[in-house]
Amino acid sequence: MALRIVVATRIFEPETGAAAYRLAAMVRQLEKRGHEVVVYTTRTRGAERSTRGVRRWPVLRDRTGAVRGYLQYASFDVPLLFRLIFGASFDVVIVEPPPTTGLMVRLATAVRRRPYVYFAADVSSVAAAGIGVARPIVFVLRTLERYVLSAAEYVLTVSSGVSEAVVGLTHHPERVVNVGTGVDTLKFSRKGEDSPHEGRYFVYAGTMSEIQGAGVFIDGFLKVMSDFPDVRLLMYGQGVEREELLDRAAPSAGRIEFPGTVGSELLSRVLRGAVAGLASVRPAKGYDFAFATKAFVSLSCGTPVIYAGVGPLRDIVDEEDLGLSADWDADDVAAAMRRLLTTPLPESERRRLARWVEANYSLTRVGDGVADVVARLDDNAGA
Repeated sequence: MALRIVVATRIFEPETGAAAYRLAAMVRQLEKRGHEVVVYTTRTRGAERSTRGVRRWPVLRDRTGAVRGYLQYASFDVPLLFRLIFGASFDVVIVEPPPTTGLMVRLATAVRRRPYVYFAADVSSVAAAGIGVARPIVFVLRTLERYVLSAAEYVLTVSSGVSEAVVGLTHHPERVVNVGTGVDTLKFSRKGEDSPHEGRYFVYAGTMSEIQGAGVFIDGFLKVMSDFPDVRLLMYGQGVEREELLDRAAPSAGRIEFPGTVGSELLSRVLRGAVAGLASVRPAKGYDFAFATKAFVSLSCGTPVIYAGVGPLRDIVDEEDLGLSADWDADDVAAAMRRLLTTPLPESERRRLARWVEANYSLTRVGDGVADVVARLDDNAGA
């Protein structure tokens, strides 16, 4: 039976980022199964108006353009509550973090007497504790997150590490389903136009926050740049550490560039021509279980990755020969950069990397996993 599904998320295509790509792939697979899907999301550059399947709402954004912060979240969450309560009928809601959005969904679905599914790409209270947020705030956030996740019909996760963290909060392992993570291999692939950039360069593309610790790549690059005067470092994206990273990059005399956020088509072209993509998870920030999805984006374009720090992806990079892993240390990162600059990958190896992602971490598989969970809801309703 086809279900009427609402997806509640503050980020969706054409915005860039792991959540936007993951949810778009999910929607495509749900629609292929015959479900009717409506996305409640935000207005953004390139998508100011609503369409038949995507209902957009004007929201506050921070100075980097992200919907991040108490007021920014509230500008989406509060209207969402009323949109769900007084809007068209639905059978189930799928909601993306933060937990404040989940709270609105729990309240609205209680009023409408409908279930909801929480897509936990991360665990916000764990992340907050890891970056040093005050204990009383972490306690409140953990309480809120437990309240929201415990009432979800299912909690979808992107890795076993996130699953364990969710079970630790809710104590309901039977409701937690690891659907995996990945990359949109339709948008990011080895095939396509050549890079707009000349010469050799490394690419970091993603969020710049305490959790990622992208500064280690700047520090590493500064150690090798004098030996490779033709090489640049391109830092795409935004985040709370961006201004600090700009200051740290000053000694590069312009060879470390910050182009901002770009669309997937351009980013795919840039990555195809890179020496390596860069990805990291900073140790001891409460996020040691995280998958750095940006690594898959690079690999899907046939570009090896330098992975710095901790997390399950580090072992995968080593075991599958997807590039080089390094400690979260500037000297270690510099050594990895030097090695790839002196021994570049042949085209045959780059094609192998792209095929590996297609076979193992395509978002189509994630979307199918979500659709399978939704089918359980349908079966339960008919039982």
